[in-house]
Amino acid sequence: MARNAAQDNPLAPVTLAVGQEDLLLDRAVQQVVAAARASDADTDVRDLTPDQLQPGTLAELTSPSLFAERKVVVVRNAQDLSADTIKDVKAYFAAPAEEITLVLLHAGGAKGKGLLDAARKAGAREVACPKMTKPADRLSFVRGEFRALGRSATPEACQALVDSIGSDLRELASAVSQLVADVEGTIDEAIVGRYYTGRAEASSFTVADRAVEGRAAEALEALRWSLSTGVAPVLITSALAQGVRAIGKLSSARGGRPADLARELGMPPWKIDRVRQQMRGWTPDGVAIALRAVAEADAGVKGGGDDPEYALEKAVVTVARAARASRGH
Repeated sequence: MARNAAQDNPLAPVTLAVGQEDLLLDRAVQQVVAAARASDADTDVRDLTPDQLQPGTLAELTSPSLFAERKVVVVRNAQDLSADTIKDVKAYFAAPAEEITLVLLHAGGAKGKGLLDAARKAGAREVACPKMTKPADRLSFVRGEFRALGRSATPEACQALVDSIGSDLRELASAVSQLVADVEGTIDEAIVGRYYTGRAEASSFTVADRAVEGRAAEALEALRWSLSTGVAPVLITSALAQGVRAIGKLSSARGGRPADLARELGMPPWKIDRVRQQMRGWTPDGVAIALRAVAEADAGVKGGGDDPEYALEKAVVTVARAARASRGH
């Protein structure tokens, strides 16, 4: 590339954000945009999906401007670009335009690997955005959030926050920001408990746990309380999906110690024990029915229906019934 593409320079000609963690991908984009607008407040930002970047579009977007304006071109899901468009992007790597930063968001898998390899070979600045599936990774993330905000939190406080909030990085980041804004001094476990114990009891995971255990009334009660305290509906469908999938994965796994199964299935050992208790009596048909119900609810809360709350209630009841039917009740 014609310009310096140092890894610490967000205004490098090309930034490659690789992974499937949405929050980290969004932050990679935000960092580039912020740097560009710090250099030029009138920076033009174009945020495109693969279907919007057709052959020839990149050339149009990066053609010289009479006003020499700075521009950031963001391409999401770059692994889904058409073969002809990928040719355009690869050609662009050889001669990137001045005052323009191209940001490619790539899932990092085998699909579109040629584009990924070409960007790396060309010296693109790369930002890792891996999906954080392990509790230890989320714990490290929380510690990093506190450090980035210049605040200290005890190890127990960080663990309590992960236990209370769950796996969603956006929720974890938001919780850290709230604590930092509201609390002076070191943040300890007692402070986290005051803020989030009630939240944990009414969390999306509580809704999911009661549903997969076949306890419909308790699941509905937890659902209504969660919604009333501001838990996002999409977090609840995510928790329901995780709960049902965990049962399906564990029921088809080989027997063994929790530690061995935890490594095989990517779950913490304590969750293996919990899911073993929840899965008693579940059948493959029950899991399939429950997953379909959760998928329908997920579509409903993301705009496919008029009443997200009803979509969630329907899913919770269906999951609980599937659990009870699987138990022969």
